[in-house]
Amino acid sequence: MSGHSLRSTQSKAVIAALCVLLACTSLVSPKLAADDTDQQPVIAIIIDDMGNHFQNGLDLIRLPYPLTLSFLPGRPHSAELSKLARIHDKEIMLHEPMENILGLQLGKGGLTESMSEYEIKSSLAASLSSIPHIMGINNHMGSKLTTNSQTMRWVMEKLTEYPVYFVDSRTSPDSIAAQTALDYQIPNLSRDVFLDHRQTRKFVQQQFLKLLEIAREKGTAIAIAHPHRVTIDYLNRALQKLDEKGIGIASISALWQIQHPTQRMFAHRKNQQREWILAQQRRLIEDSIIQ
Repeated sequence: MSGHSLRSTQSKAVIAALCVLLACTSLVSPKLAADDTDQQPVIAIIIDDMGNHFQNGLDLIRLPYPLTLSFLPGRPHSAELSKLARIHDKEIMLHEPMENILGLQLGKGGLTESMSEYEIKSSLAASLSSIPHIMGINNHMGSKLTTNSQTMRWVMEKLTEYPVYFVDSRTSPDSIAAQTALDYQIPNLSRDVFLDHRQTRKFVQQQFLKLLEIAREKGTAIAIAHPHRVTIDYLNRALQKLDEKGIGIASISALWQIQHPTQRMFAHRKNQQREWILAQQRRLIEDSIIQ
């Protein structure tokens, strides 16, 4: 098969998947979703910092599990890897850089307290449009910005224009990001565990077992990890054994649905969601033509 034919076939497959998603948003039965919550504890794992390293990112994309991949804007491999992630049925998020208390550099797309409302909203819009197939957003760093009520209101006001959910990475115990998202009726969740802020197998395993314990206690749990080699190797082994532990794994949007079995994620913004998905379809078609 020629490269053009392969890309065309892949694009058609993704377009079909988007169409199915659009249909499912109006056809999913709340009762069925409620029945699913009675089954087993479920975890979701977000992989942050996608886009900097191609091979590690590709290895995560190829793992046969519903990981949710969060891409930094403007990084060398963000656009290419996000397209590959979509082909491999991975859920895609924007990993939005936000100001931190340590003054660490944010890179492209960073949001800071010194920015005006216009600058915050226009920069966020540019980041959202830079990565295809985004379904949600979480903060990269942000220990300072996520405690600023005015800036968080500007962020959430902008996000109401898109059918995306928000995950508070909780890089600060004083974060108000999730509550502000809730105030604006944006579907939201919060991180329970960081898996790999120490990059040793022993520590990753310790945090993974903590994740499973929280899931057993609460019914669901969310971890954030990064594309480190130790993390990739550990997940490749550990996720194979979830079934025997009686634990399920889901994407972030699926986990939200489990937590809210009688609701639909964007029920109050159906037209907006339809327009967003159609825009994604158009982008796929344009990509296939350009390539």
